[in-house]
Amino acid sequence: MIKGHISIYRFEPRWSDRVAWYGSAIAATALSWCIWSLSHVMHQDPFVIFILAVVFIARFYGFGPAVVCTFSSALVLDYFMFRPTIRVPISEMELQRLGVFILISVLVAGLARQRSRAETRVDEVRQQLAAIVTSSEDAIMSFTKDGFVTSWNRGAETLYGYSAAEILGRPLAVLVPTDRLGELEKNLERLNREERVGTYETERVHKNGTRLRVLLSISPIRNEKGDLVGASAISRDITQQKRTEEALRRNERLATAGRLTAAIAHEIRNPLEALTNLVYLARRDAAGRDEYLRLAEQEIGRLDSIAQQALGFVRESTAPEQLDVGKLLDEVTQLYLRKLQQSQVTIEKHIDDDAEIFGFPGELRQLFSNLILNAMEAMKDGGRLRLRVIRTHEWSGKQRSGVRVTVADTGSGISPHSLPHIFEPFYTTKKENGTGLGLWLAYGIAQKHTGWIRVASRTAPGGSGTVFVVFLPESPAIAATQAA
Repeated sequence: MIKGHISIYRFEPRWSDRVAWYGSAIAATALSWCIWSLSHVMHQDPFVIFILAVVFIARFYGFGPAVVCTFSSALVLDYFMFRPTIRVPISEMELQRLGVFILISVLVAGLARQRSRAETRVDEVRQQLAAIVTSSEDAIMSFTKDGFVTSWNRGAETLYGYSAAEILGRPLAVLVPTDRLGELEKNLERLNREERVGTYETERVHKNGTRLRVLLSISPIRNEKGDLVGASAISRDITQQKRTEEALRRNERLATAGRLTAAIAHEIRNPLEALTNLVYLARRDAAGRDEYLRLAEQEIGRLDSIAQQALGFVRESTAPEQLDVGKLLDEVTQLYLRKLQQSQVTIEKHIDDDAEIFGFPGELRQLFSNLILNAMEAMKDGGRLRLRVIRTHEWSGKQRSGVRVTVADTGSGISPHSLPHIFEPFYTTKKENGTGLGLWLAYGIAQKHTGWIRVASRTAPGGSGTVFVVFLPESPAIAATQAA
């Protein structure tokens, strides 16, 4: 693979080449004189054949040889045509015609030189673009409107495993997984309708059958008349990047589950103590045994509920399911309730009854947990946590119906310097106590549900706090790999 700066050098002719070019200019003049002397038609207007000679020399050899051809032609015209003998002086009319010939020839030579320079520059640009495409690490290909490959660079060979000889002329379908052929057909249809196909993440197939995660960008190709003749596609392998991101998400999910251990220990202590007492009473009091056992079953149900909530943080769903957002938020809040009370944080909740969407419950628990944990850490000296879940429509854009979740605290707030970076991975203001992945993960979960998350914060002395707003559409979560 060629890396680094690519330079296109101008062609510098050798001295022998220059001699040949100027010799060709003299030869063109001599050939023009021979044609004139053998053709009676040319005798009526001898300038035509010599101007053609000048144009030919200017076009293929440049301006300098064209000037030599012009003046040598003028000498031939002067000596052999206008005054056959040296004693006859040239007339004023003939002198004017000769001057006009020289002027037109120089002008034509200059125009031909400019055209030649423009064509040379175009060739240089084409060579430079071709070199950039050839040496690019990204996979770059072009294809017809019907989806047949017409060009293939080294990056494409590396990414997909096919050589140019193996893939040229074959359909793009050989690179697309069978379950994504519909995506390819839609892209080709949109391309033929001259609609834009944006950059998006998708999957492609290596020659050996391995599925690849790529970032794909498609651009139309038009001819000189502006007609659509095909398209070019740039693919970048993001398989490893996606694997790394998924590993980070799993690790952060497990880390959150670990942070919940202390809260869960507090929550299960009361049911366990109650179970111990109820079993003791059931053994001692035969008359009230049934009632004691019924109460013991309730405490076991509480323990099971706590265990299920904890497992919900680490269990992954393969498909979205119908769920109640308000109930999920309430479950997460219950896990932190004792810790919130110990921190002297009061909770205000407003949750609509009908707040159901299709989504991934484990990931939404992770999102709400991260927001509540951040609020708790911002209110170490107490404060107020407001939780709100309402059914509404999106504020702007398509105005989709869905659920809006608001988590607001009266904590220390986020500085204006940090606010633009809080959703970036590994960015944290907690120093050694934070990983910088919590809000990045929350942002990704909102995007996975085709929603969004926004934040506003204030650090003024008179009052500070932070508000996170999450919008989740009610429609089933759409995979982020679908074409825009």
